[in-house]
Amino acid sequence: MLNITNILMLLFFVLVFPGALFTSAVGLWLAGVDRKVVARMQHRIGPPIRQPLYDFLKLLGKETIIPHAANKTVYLGAPIVGFISLAMIMLFIPIMGFTAVSGSADLIVILYLITIPGVALIVGGSSSGSPYAGIGISREMVTMMAYELPFVLVLLAVARKVGGGALVFSMQDIAAWQAANGSLLFHWSMIPAALAMLLVVPAEVGTQPFDVAEAETEICEGPLVEYSGAPLGLFKLNTAMKMFVMSGLFTALFLGGLGTGIVALDALIFVLICTLVVILCISTIHAVTARLKIEHLFKFYWTFVAGLALLSLILVWCGL
Repeated sequence: MLNITNILMLLFFVLVFPGALFTSAVGLWLAGVDRKVVARMQHRIGPPIRQPLYDFLKLLGKETIIPHAANKTVYLGAPIVGFISLAMIMLFIPIMGFTAVSGSADLIVILYLITIPGVALIVGGSSSGSPYAGIGISREMVTMMAYELPFVLVLLAVARKVGGGALVFSMQDIAAWQAANGSLLFHWSMIPAALAMLLVVPAEVGTQPFDVAEAETEICEGPLVEYSGAPLGLFKLNTAMKMFVMSGLFTALFLGGLGTGIVALDALIFVLICTLVVILCISTIHAVTARLKIEHLFKFYWTFVAGLALLSLILVWCGL
């Protein structure tokens, strides 16, 4: 009976909260907020906040056209794999002081899982058999190589700061450390890492100006050029979910100590507010910055952003 209860609880965590359903709902809401904020900054009315949900539901009702040259299994399976990985990531990120799954290597698992949607996009685009998807695929690969280095350096800086003389990768330990010592954002040695993480988030999500792989006005959605119907809708949903996942990860890593000691509902509201603040920062970058060229993107992340993360890592390694 106990095993059945544990299985049902795990299914609830994966399918409902904090997994697929919760992440999808909040992600679509944040995507709508992002579009609305950007529109207002550009003196436009913009679409309603519910528009990403409408777009997703509309795509679910559209016909799915599979290219003749496509590998059908990979073509249809790629967005599903990305969706599952994003739902699983939320099991490791503390929400309301609760973590569905925790261990000693949470950050390492998150690093691997967050890479899967990008790989799924590359594999899905490759499986379509379209030569036009190749441009977007190459751009996505370069983008991933660009932001992965500073992302890893940020995680190492956090792990070293929390662990003192060791490296701590457990999200629960990171949350407990911030509850006792204050949010990492307010430790001066971690400010460069927090800034680097804020710049990693939009690149990981793929929002402008870091949307070189799917630039609509340049290469017509890149790897998604042949996708339609429900698979395309699922890829769009993955982007919205990743927006919440990355914003929630930033909140857990750098703002974890602020919500300590408050009741569950208030804690959930607090997490959503912090996540919304991160989205507003991303929206501001989106609204005021032109799209980066692919060569500039790589240089920007391997010099400036990686330099910020490395600075924090050096400072904390020196015990500051």
